[in-house]
Amino acid sequence: MFTHTASHRSLRIAGFVATACAAAALAAPAAAAPAHATPSPSGYSWTPRPTGVQEQFRGLAAVSGQVAWVSGEKGSVLRTTDGGRSWSDVSPEVSKTDGLALRDIEAWDSQHAETLSIGPGGDSRIFRTSDGGQTWEQAFTNTDPNAFYDCMAFSANGIGLAMSDPVDGYFRIARTTNGGKSWTALPTTGMPKALGNEFGFAASGTCLVSAQDAHGARAGEFWFATGGESPRVFHTTNAGETWTAETTSVRAGDAAGIYSIAFKNHGTGVAVGGDYTAPSDGTDAAATKHGSSPWKASSNTLGGYRSGVAYVPGRGNAVVAVGPTGSDVSADGGRTWSTFDDTDYDGIHCASDGACWASGPDGAVAVLKTPIHRHH
Repeated sequence: MFTHTASHRSLRIAGFVATACAAAALAAPAAAAPAHATPSPSGYSWTPRPTGVQEQFRGLAAVSGQVAWVSGEKGSVLRTTDGGRSWSDVSPEVSKTDGLALRDIEAWDSQHAETLSIGPGGDSRIFRTSDGGQTWEQAFTNTDPNAFYDCMAFSANGIGLAMSDPVDGYFRIARTTNGGKSWTALPTTGMPKALGNEFGFAASGTCLVSAQDAHGARAGEFWFATGGESPRVFHTTNAGETWTAETTSVRAGDAAGIYSIAFKNHGTGVAVGGDYTAPSDGTDAAATKHGSSPWKASSNTLGGYRSGVAYVPGRGNAVVAVGPTGSDVSADGGRTWSTFDDTDYDGIHCASDGACWASGPDGAVAVLKTPIHRHH
């Protein structure tokens, strides 16, 4: 069992990286990826958009069908403004020189973005650019040696939250109210106490999400998900001042729990995860939320452990989940799933114009091809 000192958290994350990298090395093709993936019976498929680098990109921000940003394990940030046909290295210099793992990136357009590095103490930092990555400023540096930030999210009104694993028995939240220019760690008076072995996963930057893209959601609304002995989903409607927590049926364990969540609206959400040490086992790896009802397990298994999930805009209740053994799609909001691809991706993010992007190991980036609408 893991005790949550900074050193043990670091070992857990390091083991995560090593396992993922080993799996990626075994799965890496001998030849370059094809220009187009083979369509699946579901009508969903991935079209690769190679970056030309070998870094693992867990951070992903889809702005549109043309603009996307990715952030990587070796401190890199890449940006495309032509749909992934070409990529520019716009990395913060310090993230590379200091060997920081940039596990999350959030972007508003082709010029404005923030990226989060993970790690104990001062390794947890947030960098901000307003000129397309030509220059970066360090907007936040964690000063608590026991804090370890996993992910962040922004709402439409300039409020952003970043979530750390528990410190002194409570999850730690840092907040910005000025669009990410400055951050402050919040008091934990409104936070439910963490369980004995509960933590977050810095797997795809989506263990914490906002209601920015959720229809009918309230301002200041965020959710974050946990793993460990009893995976839960935490919820705030006042930008982190107070939280509630709900248990789920997602698999529990030292390396198991919820790795990613997404919400379509205030009461409709989906959570995915599993156990990264058993990547091909999708048992008890997904759950759904509908209104005031409790979280409910999906009625069939995923194709394996999944580290990212997103609703597909303009596709009703369609949801796509990604992980090291492939991708699954659900047409009913996560109640049932079918696997449509076996490519290793870590994260998925969809833009408001309907474009969905995925990113992963060996510089992998792809865009989602969806079924053609048929009118009757």
